[in-house]
Amino acid sequence: MCGIVGITSKNEKIVPGLIAGLKALEYRGYDSAGIAYLKNHAIKIIKSKGRVNDLQKIVNMEEETTTGIAHTRWATHGKATSKNAHPHSFGSIAIVHNGIIENYAEIREELEKDGYHFKTETDTEVACALLSFYYDKWKNIENAIQSFSKKARGSYAIGLLCKDIPNTIFAIKKESPLIIGVGDNENLIASDVRAVLKYTSNYYILSDNEYAIITPSEVKIYNQQGKMVSKEIKKYSGNKNNETKNKYEHYMLKEIMEQPSIIDTTIHEYFEDGISSLLAKMPDLTKYKKIDIVACGTAYHAGLVAKYLFEEKLNLETNVDIASEYRYKRLFLDKNSLVIFISQSGETADTLAALKKVKNLKVDTLGIINVKESSIARLVDTVIYTEAGDEVAVASTKAYTSQVLLLSLLVFSEAIRQGKLESDEQEKIIADFKKIPKQLTKLLASNVYQQIAKTLYQQKDIFYLGRRLDYYLMLEGSLKLKEISYIHSECYAAGELKHGTISLIANNTPVVASFTNEELNEKTISNIEEVIARGAEVTVITNDLDYKGGNGIKNIIYIPKTSDFVIPFLVVVPLQMIAYEVAKLKKCDIDKPRNLAKSVTVE
Repeated sequence: MCGIVGITSKNEKIVPGLIAGLKALEYRGYDSAGIAYLKNHAIKIIKSKGRVNDLQKIVNMEEETTTGIAHTRWATHGKATSKNAHPHSFGSIAIVHNGIIENYAEIREELEKDGYHFKTETDTEVACALLSFYYDKWKNIENAIQSFSKKARGSYAIGLLCKDIPNTIFAIKKESPLIIGVGDNENLIASDVRAVLKYTSNYYILSDNEYAIITPSEVKIYNQQGKMVSKEIKKYSGNKNNETKNKYEHYMLKEIMEQPSIIDTTIHEYFEDGISSLLAKMPDLTKYKKIDIVACGTAYHAGLVAKYLFEEKLNLETNVDIASEYRYKRLFLDKNSLVIFISQSGETADTLAALKKVKNLKVDTLGIINVKESSIARLVDTVIYTEAGDEVAVASTKAYTSQVLLLSLLVFSEAIRQGKLESDEQEKIIADFKKIPKQLTKLLASNVYQQIAKTLYQQKDIFYLGRRLDYYLMLEGSLKLKEISYIHSECYAAGELKHGTISLIANNTPVVASFTNEELNEKTISNIEEVIARGAEVTVITNDLDYKGGNGIKNIIYIPKTSDFVIPFLVVVPLQMIAYEVAKLKKCDIDKPRNLAKSVTVE
């Protein structure tokens, strides 16, 4: 979950480019940063704990050098210190690394017996020492890379400098993303294409077990055996200007506010020619008797919403699993099973590993992905892109609602295909979908979230409650609050609270509850009364316009009555705003919460 950037150029002042690339990648990790560059047949390294801005203060932006690598870190081995920051060096070699060398302890022990002494606790320093060992042994950098790839287990994207080889960057890739940007007077490496867009929109994607030799004028890519491979050059087609905050104080707020527009664009795309265009653009799921959904974090919560819809609207057995558990569990899949993988980045390590396991079983796969040409997008049999645009804030908002929207449209299209909806019901649901942007815009204009935040931001514990679909949505609301405000919050199925955890409710305990299902509303209201009887102060989200609350109800957010396909958006967006306003009052680093990274590329 770290960011790598490297530049080799005919221009002699690349340091500003390295720093700019790191800032573009800071969403991937921001506990330390560093750069290394070639200068007079030596490698100079500068590292700093903290953000890229802290590094920028101590580097010479006017330094004359044509070739360098840089890194922003999310710690996996060793604390966040300047000593543990990348790059690391041994002998003639310096590297930056994303991923985990799983057998680093074993390699370290072997190298220590050969006289190597280590200064840090990191697996990356061990990887660098191993590459140095093989380089000293073979006196050939390609032989060293090939030997390293055979010895090291785990995942890695590595950018490498060798002081004996000027104007050259070496890149090594296995199970961690790495691209090569192709420019006019320079070539680059990066964890993400956004880091090279200042220079070029053209890039290669390195595949697993490939390495590259990169100079300002040439890119050569090889497989693990040293045979040159041919690559298709890709062209970035996104909006290069997505990463400005515009008038907003935080990227997260900007991305929350973009949701009505993104949903509107998606709805128009899929209903361009009415139902016929929806059916043409959504895969046919008729053959499947069972669906597994695999994801992590917020994407997992999107999967839970899909589970509810698949089961309620299609009567189709659906399981949702956390990817890190799914890859190790016994799977019960056959030719009539479909596995759906949801990932914003398309590089989520646990989800990617689970996908590879399923591919080995020859089971059909579908991806709901935001990033084109990402690893998961390339591996699944079918991919549907969310088209949310770049999401810069670490806590996901617009990517989540885009995932839920596509999953809702997928279920809706299948319900039509299987004849489970009458034509008048179909038209009503389409009308409900089309109302979402205006309804969200109205909800976002409310000042109730600031009022609610004032009652919550000094609390230490907050509870979220709901049943069925509401429970799945409140899970996401609770996660958002934890992620960006650092307040401990728990979400419970409302009927389960009294089976033990209601013991945690005391005077003035804040509770956020949602009820939007007529069949279950009375029961959820009873659960709310149970916590009020024990001193709780409750904020409610509901589409029951007749509900007036009472003692213990602090705030009520009313949403319109609408289809189950649409309810998720109207409940979750207020929850996003509550989390945002609480974190703002607490003066938290909303876009870059502590200990988190946007793209989780380690298991």
